[in-house]
Parts: sequence; structure tokens; C-alpha cells
Amino acid sequence: MTIPDRRTAAKLLLSLEPGDWFLRHACVVADVAAWLARAAAARGASVDVRLVETAALLHDIDKLPAVRANGRLRHGEGSAAWLTAHDLEELAPVVRDHPVTRLADDDFASWASTASLEARIVAYADKRGGQRLESMSDRFSSWRRRYPPGSGVRVKRTGKAAWSEDTMRLVEQRARALELEVCRAAGTAPEQVRRLRWSRRALQEADA
Repeated sequence: MTIPDRRTAAKLLLSLEPGDWFLRHACVVADVAAWLARAAAARGASVDVRLVETAALLHDIDKLPAVRANGRLRHGEGSAAWLTAHDLEELAPVVRDHPVTRLADDDFASWASTASLEARIVAYADKRGGQRLESMSDRFSSWRRRYPPGSGVRVKRTGKAAWSEDTMRLVEQRARALELEVCRAAGTAPEQVRRLRWSRRALQEADA
């Protein structure tokens, strides 16, 4: 399988009719992931930059009605299944485990020790990108405001109650460890992470 180039990936995303909010998030994650992948590659790391870019742009497609209607798999797994079904199986393991909820799983340590650098970059970029590039602290503060631990608030799309305070602390701890690992590979500090702004241009070219 040939990994789609930027324009092809952008055209595929647009074919699924994403909204503006979705595109803003997809673009910031794709831009941050591309910046990190190129920085890691420049330091000699074995990383497929095109794979990172494409997977990051398409990481959340199972949130779109055109994809979500095909099944009720866990977020991330739905994106991976759709990509596999559309002959893009090489992207599947890179997007499958990106959700923040994955950080609470009992087998997270196993994933963290075996996942490819591409998968870890996409997972980390997702933690830094809301509607713009944010610090990890800001992202988790936003999550806590929306779903206060122990509040009984139900999380959209899953219907599950918000995490307990202990689980939230564990998730944040694991997110910080992921951040340090990815930033170390890229030779940068978290506060120095930037966006390689390619995604909007690719979307404009694909829509031309």
C-alpha cells in the first residue's frame, strides 16, 4: 500500500464532509504532528513523516457521521477499522490508540512500550491540539471543566461517567510521560513545540 500524500489525504477528509470545528482540530493535530516528525527525523530517528502527517489529519474520522454510521466501535478503533476497510491499513495502528481515554486503560504500559514512534507522535499531538496549539496543562484544564471528576457528568458519545480524581491524575501522569518521550525524540522541550502549517493549504488545493 502507498501512503497517501498530503493532497490525497486532504481530499479524502473533505469527501467525508467534516464541519469547521472538526477541521480546525484535525489541522492543528496534523500540523503539530508533522513538526514533531520532521524534528525527530532530522535527529536521525526512524520515522515515516508522510505516514504521520496523513494519519494525524485523518485520526478522528470515526467522529464524522459518514464513518460513525458504519458501526459503534470505540473511538480510535472506529477510525482504524474504516481506514483498513478502505485499503489504508498502514494508517490504522497509528490512529487506533490516540484518544485520551486510552491513557486510562490497564494495558497502556504495554502499548507505550511497543507502539511505533509514528503512533506516539499522533497521540501526543492530539493532546496538544484543541482548536489551536495548547499546552498540556491547558488541555487538561479544559477537560476538567467540561467533565469534572466525580461530578457524574456523562461524556458525550460514550455515555460513560467522567473519570474519578484518581483516574484523572493517572491519565495526566501518563500524558506527561508520553510528552517527555516524544519531545525527547524530537530534541525539543514541550514549550518549544510548534506547528508545521501544511494542512490548510492541502485542504485548499484538494478543494480547488
